[in-house]
Amino acid sequence: MFIQTEATPNPSTLKFLPGRTVLPSGTLEMRDPESAAKSPLARALFAIPGVSTVFFGSDFVSVSKGEAEWQHLRPAILGAIMEHYVSGTPLLDDSSAPATDEDGEEFFSPDDAETVATIKELLETRIRPAVAGDGGDITFRGFKDGIVYLAMKGACSGCPSSTATLKSGIQNLLKHFLPDVQAVEQV
Repeated sequence: MFIQTEATPNPSTLKFLPGRTVLPSGTLEMRDPESAAKSPLARALFAIPGVSTVFFGSDFVSVSKGEAEWQHLRPAILGAIMEHYVSGTPLLDDSSAPATDEDGEEFFSPDDAETVATIKELLETRIRPAVAGDGGDITFRGFKDGIVYLAMKGACSGCPSSTATLKSGIQNLLKHFLPDVQAVEQV
C-alpha cells in the first residue's frame, strides 16, 4: 500500500491520500481524542503525541499538528494509516452512527430560501471541490442581512490563508452570482 502525502496551505496540516475511499459521504472532523472515540483510525492518530486534529474526507485524511515537527510525526501517521487499512478495520465503530459532522441548525429567513439554494449549489459545485483539494471542507451555516456564514474544517480551519480564501475567493464568487450577498464570515 502506498500513501501519498500532500502539503496544504496550512503549514500545521498535511493531507494523506491512502488511494481508497476514506469516508463514503460527507466529512468528519475530530478536534480532540474524545471526539475520536467512534473511529479506530482517529484514535490511533490521536495516540501519536503532537496530533491536534483529524479530518476525514472522501478520499483523504488531513492531520493537524500542535508544536511537534512533521519530520517526527509524518512516519508515525503514515504507519497508523497503513496499519488501519491493512487490518481491514472499519473507519467507524458503529456503522449506524452518522458519518458527518453535526454542525447544528442552519439559519436563514424563509424569504431568502432561493438565495440560500443558490449559495449551497455554488458551494457544492465550485467551492467545496477546491477546498477538498487543499485537505479541508467548507459548509453553509446561515444567511442573514446579506452575510453568508460558513464553517471551515480540516486544513482550512485555522489556516493562515483562510481569511483570504473567504474574502478574495468565496465572497467575490458569491457576490458575482448573487447581488444580495454583501459579505462572507466564518463561524
